Amino acid sequence: MITQTKLLSSLAKVFPSYEPQNPPLEGLSMLQNERASFQLACQSSEDITAAVTVESPLKEYVNIFFVGLVPSSLPKYEDSDDFFLNEGKPGSYPDILYPYTAPVPLKQGEWNAFWFEISPSGEVRGGTYEIKVLLNGELAQTLRVTVLDAALPEQELIVTHWFHTDCLMSWYKIEAFSEEYWRIVENFARCAAEHGINFLLTPLFTPPLDTAPGAERLTVQLVDIEKRGWNYSFSFEKLDRWVDMCDRAGIRYFEMSHLFTQWGAEFAPKIMATEKGEYKRIFGWETKANSRAYVSFLTAFAKALTEYIDKKGIRERCFFHVSDEPSLSHFYSYRRASRLIQKLFPGFKLIDALSDYAFYQKGLVKTPILANNHIEPFIGNVPELWTYYCCGQHKNYVSNRFFAMPGQRARILGMQMFRYDVKGFLQWGFNFWYSQYAKKELNPFEVSDAGGAFPSGDAYVTYPGEGGEPLVSLRLKQFYDGIQDMMALQLLATKIGREQVITLLESDVEAPISFSQYPQDEAWLLNKREQINRAIAENG
Repeated sequence: MITQTKLLSSLAKVFPSYEPQNPPLEGLSMLQNERASFQLACQSSEDITAAVTVESPLKEYVNIFFVGLVPSSLPKYEDSDDFFLNEGKPGSYPDILYPYTAPVPLKQGEWNAFWFEISPSGEVRGGTYEIKVLLNGELAQTLRVTVLDAALPEQELIVTHWFHTDCLMSWYKIEAFSEEYWRIVENFARCAAEHGINFLLTPLFTPPLDTAPGAERLTVQLVDIEKRGWNYSFSFEKLDRWVDMCDRAGIRYFEMSHLFTQWGAEFAPKIMATEKGEYKRIFGWETKANSRAYVSFLTAFAKALTEYIDKKGIRERCFFHVSDEPSLSHFYSYRRASRLIQKLFPGFKLIDALSDYAFYQKGLVKTPILANNHIEPFIGNVPELWTYYCCGQHKNYVSNRFFAMPGQRARILGMQMFRYDVKGFLQWGFNFWYSQYAKKELNPFEVSDAGGAFPSGDAYVTYPGEGGEPLVSLRLKQFYDGIQDMMALQLLATKIGREQVITLLESDVEAPISFSQYPQDEAWLLNKREQINRAIAENG
C-alpha cells in the first residue's frame, strides 16, 4: 500500500532511494495560455501497481506522466561546482516523462513520481480550482490552482536546440526524405515548438557539427545539386518541403547550417551532388575553406539560395552560420570565411557561438552567441545579446541542464535573460543520440553521456518513443518553464515598466541577479513567480 505522498513543484527531482526534501507544494497560479506542472511523489510499503487519476474542473486540461530513471556514468566533471544533486555521483537520475496510459508497478520502499501538466490553452476562465490526485481510487493530495485573467504575450526570444535528423534516421532505421522520415521529423519539430524552440537547425548541407576530422555523418542535405564542370544547378524542393513542415509544426525561424567546419572554419562541409549521373561527395575535409573551387561554388549557391528565400518570403526568418565555436588560434581562417559569407549573404543576420570578444570587436560576427560564463564583457556592448550553454558551463553556478543539476538551475535562465534583455538562446543537443564526434550510435535510455564525453543531459532533452513519437524530459519542461517566466516578466513590463519589474525581481536579493549569482533556493524561484503573477493581476 501507499504509505507516503508529497506534492512537489516541477523543479523537484525524485530519487528512488531517499525521501525528497523539496518544499511541499500547496498551490500555484498560472496564466490562461501557459502550462504549469507539479509532481506527486509517493512511496509504497510493498510491491504494488499504482493507478493515478485526477478529479477537477480542470481535468480535461491535465496530462499525466510517469517519471522514469536513466543511468548516468558521468553526472558532472571533477572540477564542477557544488550546485548538484546527489553530490553529482554516478547512478540513476529521474528524467524521462512517460505518458501515463496504464497502472504503473512500484517497488517496495522506493520513491517514485508522477508528473502532472496543466494546459488550459486559453479556454479556462480566471478563478481558483482544485485538482484532487487519486492513487488506486483513494485521495492522495489536493492542489489549489489559480488561473489568472491574463495571457502570456507571444514569445519574442529566439531559441534553438540543435535538431539532428540523422539521429532520427539511425534510431528508427529510416531513409532520408522518405515519407516516414518526414513524418517523424515533423513529430519532433512539433515537440520542439511546443517547448519554446522556434528556431530549427536547417541542413542545407549535412551539418559539420560534432564530426571527427576526416569522418562524415549520414547525409541529410536538403539542397539537390547537379554539377557540370565548374557550373552548378540547384533544386530546392526538399528545402521547400522543410519550410512548409516547419510552418505546420510551429517553427518560426530557420537556422541555416554552418558553411564551414567546426572549430576553425578551415574546411568545407560535406556536400553531395550529381555529376555525370553519379551521386557523390564533391566537397568535404579534403576541401580547403578558401579554395577556388569552394569559393566559386558558394558564390553560385548564395545567389540561388537567396533567390529561393526571397521568392518564398522568408528572408527575415533566416539566419546564417560560418563556423561553430572558433578560438583565437583560428582567428585568421575564421575572419576570411566570415568576410566571404557577409559578402555573399548581405542583409542576413550572421550568428555564431563564441567566447572571445575579439571576434565581435573585429566585426567578424554581427550577432555573437555567447557562453553564459563568458557573457559579461558583451553586456551593454552588443546591439543584441544572445547566449548559450553546453558541457563547458559547469562551474560558477551558471545555468545548465545536466541530469544532476537541480531544476532551478535550468529554470533560472528565463529570469536572467529578461534581466539582461537577451534576444536568443542556443544549445547544441535536442536529440544527439551518438557518441562524441558521431562515431557510433547510442541508446539514450542506457547511455546518457555521449559515451563518456559530456555530463549526462548535455547531449539531448528528448528520447525516441515508439511509433516515431518523441518522449520529453523533465529538463525540457523546466527549461520551458523558464521561458514562460521570461514572458510573464515581459507582460508585467508592459503594465508597470521594465525598471519596476527589475526592482521587483531583485527586491529580496543583496546584489543584482547575474548569470552566475542568483538565489539558488527552490522556494525563492517559486515565490518570485507567484509575486510576478500577483503583480500582473493587480495591474490589470
